[in-house]
Amino acid sequence: MAKKKGAKTLAELKTLGNKLLSSRAHINNLPVLLTFINPSSAPQYALEALLSLQAFFTPLIPDLPSTTAAADPQDDPEIIYSIWLRSKFEDLVQSLIDIATSSQCEQALREVVLDALMEFVKVGNSGKFHSSIYHRFLHSIVHSSSLGVDDILLHLLAEKYFNYIDIRYFTYISMEKLSQTLEAKYITDYDNKISSGNSENPPRESMELSVQKIYYMLSHIPPPDGLDQMSKYEMWNGLGIFVGKNNNRENALDSKAESKMGKAESSSDKVLPSLKVAKKMKLKFTKAWISFLKIPLPLDVYKEVLVSLHQAVIPYLSKPIMLCDFLTRSYDIGGVVSVMALSSLFILMTQHGIEYPNFYEKLYALLEPSIFMAKHRAKFFELLDSCLKSPLLPAYLAAAFCKKLSRLSLSVPPSGSLVITALIHNLLRRHPSINCLVHQDDTDETTKENSEAERETDVTADACREVSVNGLGIDPFDEEERDPLRANAMRSSLWEIDTLRHHYCPPVSRFVLSLENDLTVRAKTTEIAVKDFSSGSYATIFGDEIRRRVKQVPLAFYKVPPTSLFSESDFPGWTFDIENKELAGVNEENDVISAKRQRVECS
Repeated sequence: MAKKKGAKTLAELKTLGNKLLSSRAHINNLPVLLTFINPSSAPQYALEALLSLQAFFTPLIPDLPSTTAAADPQDDPEIIYSIWLRSKFEDLVQSLIDIATSSQCEQALREVVLDALMEFVKVGNSGKFHSSIYHRFLHSIVHSSSLGVDDILLHLLAEKYFNYIDIRYFTYISMEKLSQTLEAKYITDYDNKISSGNSENPPRESMELSVQKIYYMLSHIPPPDGLDQMSKYEMWNGLGIFVGKNNNRENALDSKAESKMGKAESSSDKVLPSLKVAKKMKLKFTKAWISFLKIPLPLDVYKEVLVSLHQAVIPYLSKPIMLCDFLTRSYDIGGVVSVMALSSLFILMTQHGIEYPNFYEKLYALLEPSIFMAKHRAKFFELLDSCLKSPLLPAYLAAAFCKKLSRLSLSVPPSGSLVITALIHNLLRRHPSINCLVHQDDTDETTKENSEAERETDVTADACREVSVNGLGIDPFDEEERDPLRANAMRSSLWEIDTLRHHYCPPVSRFVLSLENDLTVRAKTTEIAVKDFSSGSYATIFGDEIRRRVKQVPLAFYKVPPTSLFSESDFPGWTFDIENKELAGVNEENDVISAKRQRVECS
């Protein structure tokens, strides 16, 4: 058998552990066993040493002194011995953290090490939850350069331990502290860059991995939902923070927050009411997320946060209004980021009384052809329909959105034309004041002006006719204007929608016929559900057409089989003669053969 660490075999290592557990006389075996707990040791040696040391320290942990205690030569030998044991326990914890965060160690060993660490966290603070060890562990995970987001350690931590309430609680506290540290580091690096004369942003590659791991842990913690309805909740440590603190059991990490929340029940063993637990969890949840969102986020994390923020974060914040600055900055960026921020910003505006100036102007600026091919276009169109639902919307604003969507229908895919038709249908039905856009005709005014001009002079009449003729067909709508008030939408018409009646895609040409109804009669019409069309694509349109039952199919009959795809009458001035003599000869031969066949059939 291979030998490790001073020519010791695995059997000898097991003997050292058994002697350590049998008598204090063999306490010198403890440092020897500690030397095998490191990432460079063979897995079987590290595992054997860990089993012996865990069995040795577990019953002693509640009686060990605090980490701040120092040995005094005049102290009792037992006190000195306990302080020495505490130092060796801290060495063991650090060695276990090094193994757990090392991607070079075997997965099975790392899983065992994780369980051992969490057992020490459970009772490491005189029998209570040891938040210091847990924070050191999470700090090493976040700042480890060799530990990726897809590492098995993060998955095991989330899957096995994030269901416990107290672990969630201290995870929020650690994520808040780590986020604040990263934010301070970024500011310091940026100030150093500025002082050195380089105005560029500091390199963020070293921070991105840490930010991604913080986001992974925050997003995988179950939200504090339903705790106020729970009569019992599962904790990793039975003497955790949610037990009455009548006997000075207040945790040092959270003493200030807990004093603000009020004192616990008089009984030291009585669990806090679930309402107080829910309030505590929501407070820590809020602080952790707000601190995280202050960090300069990588673009991929930024987008993921914006996509899930309105569902996974806002409903559980103690004060959702605290996200106002983050969301308004995101909405001001423009493009896809603004589209993703719209969901959360809309919730703050409609449910929490946030007023955002120039909201509709910036929403109007988001209407571009690229939005109809964006990944999250479905949610955007549903929110767009909701934002334009208010009957207090000014007529010029409703007309501007209606006209801008109508113009976009000329350049978007068929699925985009379908959702545009649904949006315009709803706008015309909700705002009868813009129904003039359906048919805007200036012929009466032009005729009146021409008749008055003809009474004066023939020259003036000719000039007016020329102006009126040149004016016909000119759309006063300015699609490049970003201000809806100055877009002149009310003077225009929805002529683009009329062109959709001849669209090459049958579903579009059929669906646009719904706009021919009198939408001002609200009793006879209903709004169209935009969500039925918002996620459409070529594939969905094709699938619907395949499943559609067609009663009448157009057929073409020819008295004489066609010899070309197009006839000369379709393109006047063009000929489709075959210039290749060989092909012409083949055709003449075919004509002769067909003529002979006809003579044979006639005879």
